[in-house]
Amino acid sequence: MNDIFEGLPFKPADILLPRDCDLSLWSVVACDQYTSRPEYWQRVEDRVGRAPSALRLILPESCLEGPSVETDIMEVNNTMSRYLREGRFQDYPDALFYVERTLDSGKVRRGLVGMADLEQYDYEPGAASAIRATEGTVMARIPPRVAVRKNAPIELPHAMLLADDPGKTLIEPLAAQTGEMELLYDFDLMERGGHVKGWKLTRAQVEHVARTLQAMKVQSDGERGGLLLAVGDGNHSLATAKACYERRKGLTDPGQWPGLPSRYALCELVNLHDDSLEFEPIHRVAFGVKPEELLDALMHHYPSATQGRGKGHVLSFVINRWSQGEVTVGEPSAQLPVGTLQNFLDDYIAAHPRARVDYIHGADEARQLAEEREDAIAFLLPAMGKEELFPTVIHDGVLPRKTFSMGEAHDKRFYLEARKIRK
Repeated sequence: MNDIFEGLPFKPADILLPRDCDLSLWSVVACDQYTSRPEYWQRVEDRVGRAPSALRLILPESCLEGPSVETDIMEVNNTMSRYLREGRFQDYPDALFYVERTLDSGKVRRGLVGMADLEQYDYEPGAASAIRATEGTVMARIPPRVAVRKNAPIELPHAMLLADDPGKTLIEPLAAQTGEMELLYDFDLMERGGHVKGWKLTRAQVEHVARTLQAMKVQSDGERGGLLLAVGDGNHSLATAKACYERRKGLTDPGQWPGLPSRYALCELVNLHDDSLEFEPIHRVAFGVKPEELLDALMHHYPSATQGRGKGHVLSFVINRWSQGEVTVGEPSAQLPVGTLQNFLDDYIAAHPRARVDYIHGADEARQLAEEREDAIAFLLPAMGKEELFPTVIHDGVLPRKTFSMGEAHDKRFYLEARKIRK
């Protein structure tokens, strides 16, 4: 069946699902969430107890720098192998799953679970691959993740890819066809995770996905330099998978590369224009600065900058409850106002060691922080429109870090499906 996906970066996979267990205890949130809240993971630990769970197959990132990390990784890999020996998983070969996730807000996010071809993914800025990162990859975050994955027999995905499908031609039509599918799971997720349902697509529905993706690929090749899918969440997870694949290639005869299980990574594909996806801006607050001097430096950094609102990138600022305003940078080189601001802040912070920048969710909180301190200035950024995501990735390579937030922590993907990545 994969022949109809020839050349596509997303395709069906041999997907594993847990069986003979309580799925509400099996499924836990992505490991990169709640890194500063160990009490969250302790609650999950207490709730799961001795039950079979994905919690035993992942290492929360809050533990990556712990004193027993090497032992923890070995235990994860051993549990993966034990679950495989015990027949803990049911195999669905060459499959695509349709997923409906009812979020805590009541909105429904629809997606497809399949695998991404890592040969067609590149996180480097300016890449010409079909799958690209949306934000810069922090290389220091890769080695600890490689240590977890490199000897693992299976993977559990939390990466989310985004398709730019404003006409809703790919995923949304499947919502009315679930009666033709095999229902795979239907249960509540823990810790405000909402509810999740999943179905296995029929052959005809898989063919629909292939045809639609092929048509989107033709369009992307002609209009977008080949960009078909963008990474919405889990870019460092995909970058880790890519690193492990490249390592495996170095140990394998090139003629065997196409058949390496590590060439692919399980993920969920979601429409960028899904009504449940909301892009929220992440504001900047600079501390340890003299606000007026920083604004003067901003004006000198961009000779086209003017006080007040004008034509160009408008940067709104708050110094205290009595002082706020706007600076407009005309003819900006960056695609988004956040890029214009971040380029300046990076240079300014590098030249002023006592200064630092924090990234704040919520305009009220950012404004309050600036009002409480004499050495702070807040920049309140506009929300990025969904239609700006793909053009910005094409134009700027990647978005500036912390450009937008896509959902709260409890809305992130929960682990459920798995896939073998070693023969």
